[in-house]
Amino acid sequence: MKRSRAVKRRATAQRSELLERHAERPQPSARATPLAQRLDAPTRATPQDLFTLAMDWWNRGERFDIGRMAQELGVSRATVFRWVGTRELLYGEVISSQFEAVLALARSEAQGEGPTLVADIIQRLLHRIMADEPLRRFVQQDAEYAMRVLMSKSSTVEQRCAASIRSALEFGVQEGHIRPAMELDALAYVIVRIGESFLYRDAITGDPPDVESAITAIRILVTAEK
Repeated sequence: MKRSRAVKRRATAQRSELLERHAERPQPSARATPLAQRLDAPTRATPQDLFTLAMDWWNRGERFDIGRMAQELGVSRATVFRWVGTRELLYGEVISSQFEAVLALARSEAQGEGPTLVADIIQRLLHRIMADEPLRRFVQQDAEYAMRVLMSKSSTVEQRCAASIRSALEFGVQEGHIRPAMELDALAYVIVRIGESFLYRDAITGDPPDVESAITAIRILVTAEK
């Protein structure tokens, strides 16, 4: 009888120990599936996230700092440099995309026909660039660095702006709006150079910007026919 009671006590103690161990063991989550684990894992940043961040900094007037950007995105500096190449190229990407958006807006708003339409596009484009606060702030903060980003031979800004202008000119030719005397690649490059020279005169020569002179010169170029 005593032995039977002792066996029961041991069995009860063993059950209690097993229950305590089970309670201490982490319980499986109802979401612990492969997909749930991926969803719960921290998401890695992408080049698009970097571009979005750069656009936000540009609009707020913050100078690009690759180290701070990498920290904010949760990636290494090496990763950011692998995505963009250099800080200048990141600026170039942002400024070029802004130029393309402004050109598209100017084309959608322009009025008139033939050379008048093309001249109106140019006028609206240059006035919008001149009024762009982040761009003016960028030039004023460090004019020498800004000119290197905007106008140097390695600048993606100048190349892409010229390509966008050429596309607009080509459309004008196809639609019969203009019959330019110059070859389109050369004409697009000259238009960009004229725009830069008058828009950034304060940084280049110290004279105030002169949008109207730029508009007049470009209008003469695009309306001159073969």
